[in-house]
Amino acid sequence: MRASMDVQRFIDALPFSRLQRRILWLCFLVVAVDGFDTAAIGFIAPAIREEWHLTAAALAPLFGAGLFGLMAGALLFGPLADRFGRKTILVLSVGFFGLASLASTAAPDLTWLIALRFLTGLGLGGAMPNAITLTSEYCPDTRRSSLVTLMFCGFTIGSALGGLLSAQILTSFGWRGVLFLGGVLPLLLVPVLLRSLPESLRFMVLKRRPQADIDAVVAQLAPQQGEQPQLTAHEASEQAPVRELFRPPFAVGTVLLWVSFFMSLLIIYLISSWLPTLLHNTGASLSRASWITATFQIGGTIGAILLGRLMDRFGSSRTLAITYVIGAVFVSLCGISGGQLWLLVLAVFGVGFCVSGSQVGANALAAAFYPTSNRATGVSYANAVGRCGSVLGSLSGGWLMAMQLDMGVILSLLAIPALIAAAAISQLGRVNRQTGASTAQPERAS
Repeated sequence: MRASMDVQRFIDALPFSRLQRRILWLCFLVVAVDGFDTAAIGFIAPAIREEWHLTAAALAPLFGAGLFGLMAGALLFGPLADRFGRKTILVLSVGFFGLASLASTAAPDLTWLIALRFLTGLGLGGAMPNAITLTSEYCPDTRRSSLVTLMFCGFTIGSALGGLLSAQILTSFGWRGVLFLGGVLPLLLVPVLLRSLPESLRFMVLKRRPQADIDAVVAQLAPQQGEQPQLTAHEASEQAPVRELFRPPFAVGTVLLWVSFFMSLLIIYLISSWLPTLLHNTGASLSRASWITATFQIGGTIGAILLGRLMDRFGSSRTLAITYVIGAVFVSLCGISGGQLWLLVLAVFGVGFCVSGSQVGANALAAAFYPTSNRATGVSYANAVGRCGSVLGSLSGGWLMAMQLDMGVILSLLAIPALIAAAAISQLGRVNRQTGASTAQPERAS
């Protein structure tokens, strides 16, 4: 009879395997194409506006439609992933948003493009949380934050490439060429995911999947090990995954996570959606506006990598709260840059490093906060609430521009949500220390 062992203890005891690296990089590619598609609309918005002779306010529903789709996708696909599996829903989501992005290239007018961007967002909303969840469930506890943030850097890199490539593609193929590329890339990725990406081992054990399927994954994780242990997971719950988010000891932490996601994504999407247009209105070329906005994503990528390591070493909540406060300083600096290019680029990079990088870390924190039985739901719902913030940020950019506010005032206002996010994360750390609320990673989640 084989000895029994908890899944997480088994993963913690092993060296980082080739299979885990494959999962990390495949999920990296998923969030990279997700980031490209999500950011593309902000980079091509000025070109759409010029071709169809639209006002800035008319673009707001276009941004909002994709973000409402992201929110709906997260709400829909999170519980489905906790029921049917992370891989199944992840592959379905990637294929769906690839097809929707391709269809967007044929949009004859703004109404059709808004509808198709909603469908694209629906698929995007299901892909990202499941990539986070799947990666988290194959990570050893001691490296979870750094590995999940490294994987999620695919999103910021994909977003940055969206800016850099958009500047080139717009010149030769127009905005439809950008959406075409955003559709082809995920569709090419689907067969690779079907063939090479495994289902979550912890999910399979928890759901009592066939032992042969479990043993096949175990053999790839520990190819040199002789007799394999009988893996166990003690997190089964009779409650629905959504209901579990609001039972002790998760309820207070759930609300605090939601507040931080909402405020963080409000900042990120106002900047990524409207900064190219704001810069273009000040006289910058579309190419220069795209390059400056890309520094935001580059800062987010570097920030995510460094912050992940700091989170594993000094604690997630402490690290993120301090970084959000610094992010508020950089946001204010954006507002007072006075049109000085070097200062604006530095400030935009700093906001990306602190705010976008911290949001990546918050995804790792959310994945560590919930148990396997409702982890995909917890991460997805936090992202869904965050999308409410992204919708508000995206729409409010149009409203603020319609009020004739200049770029400095609009960007300076974003220091307020950065400070609120810092307060929520800091309080989450206090709650965790007082109650031991984090089940998966209590010593680092605080």
